[in-house]
Amino acid sequence: MSKVLFSPSLMTMDLDKFKEQIEFLNQHVDSYHIDIMDGHYVPNLTLSPWFIEEVRKISHLPMSAHLMVTDQSFWVNQLIAQKCEWICMHVECLDGLAFRLIDQIHAAGLKAGVVLNPETPIETIFPYIDLVDKITIMTVDPGFAGQRFIESTLDKIVDLRKLRQEKGYHYLIEMDGSSNRKSFKRIDHAGPDIYIIGRSGLFGLDEDIEKSWAIMKRDYEETTGKSIE
Repeated sequence: MSKVLFSPSLMTMDLDKFKEQIEFLNQHVDSYHIDIMDGHYVPNLTLSPWFIEEVRKISHLPMSAHLMVTDQSFWVNQLIAQKCEWICMHVECLDGLAFRLIDQIHAAGLKAGVVLNPETPIETIFPYIDLVDKITIMTVDPGFAGQRFIESTLDKIVDLRKLRQEKGYHYLIEMDGSSNRKSFKRIDHAGPDIYIIGRSGLFGLDEDIEKSWAIMKRDYEETTGKSIE
């Protein structure tokens, strides 16, 4: 892909300014990232499928759910009911479920993604890599915002790009974690298709979302030498 896509992580937004921030971002971003945590796979509890209903009231952009949950089947069914455009499942919880859940998501007319923790090798998904629509590489441990960026995870993005070109796979490559001024240049060299931006890269830059976006845009363009349309 030539155009880099941006997907704000709504877990890190200011919920007191929910409508204002979504209405502004609708004009600038490509999708929304919805973190769903069950308090078991990771210790935190965050957004749930009902949140998608609320966002849909003021946005028509695609939404991508990131399932940090132990019971993948239960939450996949919930998100299919919500017609969530992208349903992304952690491969560490997919043993014995991957083919069935990917097929179920596709049968509903939605797109299936998989997410890899920093220590999970890409070889784990080779049995079904030709079926997935998106692969998300965690550049931090899952479950908490504001963690240290794990630079070695970028090698997976490089490897996935080469593999896609060699084999003709159709997946998009997404990175998740500590995407900000300090890391933009290194991430850009690895070459993901989609940047997930959260507190350190967007929402925590200023109380005003318009100013935050302007800062994020400047940070990305100055560090990478590329323009955000």
